[in-house]
Amino acid sequence: MYFKPLLLPLLAQVLLTFIVLYIMGRQRLNEARKKRIHPQKTAVRTGSREAFKDAEAASDNYHNQLESPLLFYVAIMLTLMLMVQDYVIVILAWSYVVLRYIHSFIHITYNRVMHRFAVFLFSSVVLLAIWFRLGWIIIRS
Repeated sequence: MYFKPLLLPLLAQVLLTFIVLYIMGRQRLNEARKKRIHPQKTAVRTGSREAFKDAEAASDNYHNQLESPLLFYVAIMLTLMLMVQDYVIVILAWSYVVLRYIHSFIHITYNRVMHRFAVFLFSSVVLLAIWFRLGWIIIRS
């Protein structure tokens, strides 16, 4: 039987990815209409970067959702596969997800680098703690 409290932060992180995708898509469509950007100009990533300057932060943030969160997904899936029922990991998982939401909000809105970096650093420490906790549980059992 799976550990439902761990599925909720996992689903929340997936939701964040789709929220950012929606924001990026909306910004790109608006920008394409406003600037009359021909779709073929965006056939490759470098073309998209040049064409969609207004949507650049959302695009970067979308790519961020596919980087370190991958380690989060793997840790949660491994925890579920091993049927580990640990509320410390649940608290850490929710902490990580909340920090990722804050990071995305900063990145897509006012984009203050030092604020974003502090949240990113803290979320990375929380992610590392998830892995330490999971490793400790695996080694101990």
